[in-house]
Amino acid sequence: MTLTNQNIEQLLQLCKLGNQHAQMEVYNRYYKAMYNIAHRIVKDNFEAEDIMQDSFLTAFTKLDSLKEIKTFGSWLKRIVINNSIHHYKKSNKYQEIALDDVMYKVEDSSGITDDYEFKNLKAKQVLETMRLLKDNYRMSLTLHLIEGYDYDEICEIMSISSANCRTMISRAKESLRQKLEPLAQY
Repeated sequence: MTLTNQNIEQLLQLCKLGNQHAQMEVYNRYYKAMYNIAHRIVKDNFEAEDIMQDSFLTAFTKLDSLKEIKTFGSWLKRIVINNSIHHYKKSNKYQEIALDDVMYKVEDSSGITDDYEFKNLKAKQVLETMRLLKDNYRMSLTLHLIEGYDYDEICEIMSISSANCRTMISRAKESLRQKLEPLAQY
């Protein structure tokens, strides 16, 4: 049986034994998704590529610490997100919103009204528009809406308070809605 026909559990067992062909097959299966995650956070092709490769190296060297092989994909995703945010903070681009600056406008939990028509917008337009948001808005929305993290996980990842997280995501949604409004075709 060739490596391309093996399931991920079999490949990871081979990776634990140091099989470089199995590592390459795992890399080939996951690299596009992991690159996209890193790129959405750091917004730079070369940095995203470096982060992704560092994350795979970390994953392969710490594969023995993974308790449940079936969770490899989400474990790797978490490594990529953590590395991306760490790299982003390290390059001094990260700017937190002070809680005092954002508390004056706390909206409902969704931040998006029901009457707004998004059905004519394409996903690509939304993703492109997200790139125009302030960095901390883009990162929080990416983690929440695209990657599926809940508020508590985002608080931990971004090292912010719960109130700041909820307000930031609410404001990010409002900012995104305002930027998308002119693009909507009625």
